[in-house]
Amino acid sequence: MDRASYFSNSRRIVVKVGSSVLTGNDGLNLKAVRSISRQVSRIIDQNREVLLVSSGAQAAGTRKIGLSRRPDELPKRQAVAAVGQAGLIMEYEKAFARDHKKVAQILLTNDGLSHRKRYLNARNTLYTLLSWGVVPIINENDTVSVMEIQFGDNDNLAALITLMMDAHILIALSDIDGLYTKNPAAHADAALIPVVTQITKEVEAMAGNLPGSLGTGGMVSKIEAAKKLASAGIPMVIANGNRPDILLDLMSGKALGTFFIPKKSRLSGRKSWIAFNLKPKGVIRIDSGAEKAVCKGGKSLLPSGVIGVEGEFQVGAPVAFSSNNRILGTGLVNYSAADIRKIMGLKTSRIKERLGYKPYDEVIHRDNLVLTADAPAED
Repeated sequence: MDRASYFSNSRRIVVKVGSSVLTGNDGLNLKAVRSISRQVSRIIDQNREVLLVSSGAQAAGTRKIGLSRRPDELPKRQAVAAVGQAGLIMEYEKAFARDHKKVAQILLTNDGLSHRKRYLNARNTLYTLLSWGVVPIINENDTVSVMEIQFGDNDNLAALITLMMDAHILIALSDIDGLYTKNPAAHADAALIPVVTQITKEVEAMAGNLPGSLGTGGMVSKIEAAKKLASAGIPMVIANGNRPDILLDLMSGKALGTFFIPKKSRLSGRKSWIAFNLKPKGVIRIDSGAEKAVCKGGKSLLPSGVIGVEGEFQVGAPVAFSSNNRILGTGLVNYSAADIRKIMGLKTSRIKERLGYKPYDEVIHRDNLVLTADAPAED
């Protein structure tokens, strides 16, 4: 499938707009807000659904209060976000009203999406808004977020929303045309990469780590978002949000920005949640035989292949598994860390003998296990 076909077949789209697009010298870039709103409205009029992940609250609040830069202290950053978010959603509401569209403000924290029930509640709310023809405008709840519950940046948040909502594509808008071979601000010979078929170490190195003064992301965070989505079978494009009608041009199939081609198979919603919303509570180390069985044979992880356990966790916890110091994936465990240490290396027939009970044959069942993008492919 070519990139034009991906766009033409996309019925549900996530659009992420960065701070660099939405913020001007004197606060919110109202021209950009109105342009994005108008384009999203046109896409919705094509009988499509759009979820808008919008940065800009902290940046707008910083300007509004009169600070020269975003504060470093967490309470001050949360305060400027509170000031900026009010103005941000108000301008979106006015802009969308011009096209007779209603909006809803959705503020999320990472712990809300790592809890299965709250994750499903958030998803159901978003589905309801879309069914009503309301445009969800989503941002991290910076006012209450702390390090432990932060998404990290809105590129990551946008990727998680794309996965959660079974969207067909993510469009990430920034102030740059896409991924370049080098930093275009410093190298005149930097060339735009129009298509990425696989996110290799070389591609990651090209991204560099150059976040803007008004944002928390950068090209690195966009590559990480693209990596998540590609492994789940969802395409993503990075494009310049300052280009007139960029969204409409992309939806019409124009080859703009950098397009990331996904894997052919898509992860289920539940496996996406396990892979990308849960933070592993420990690591199970496995031998080469178990690696081959799990990664290439599509098998569950059995105790016979376990050679070590790191961390303390309970039944049902998300736990990473590794071989030769390389993380291969994540899964929900059927046994606690203490019990896995007792049964590791044993055949399943000996679990009851060692523990006195045997609720499961598997340490991690295949249905609750997800391989990372770097794991060896199944045969």
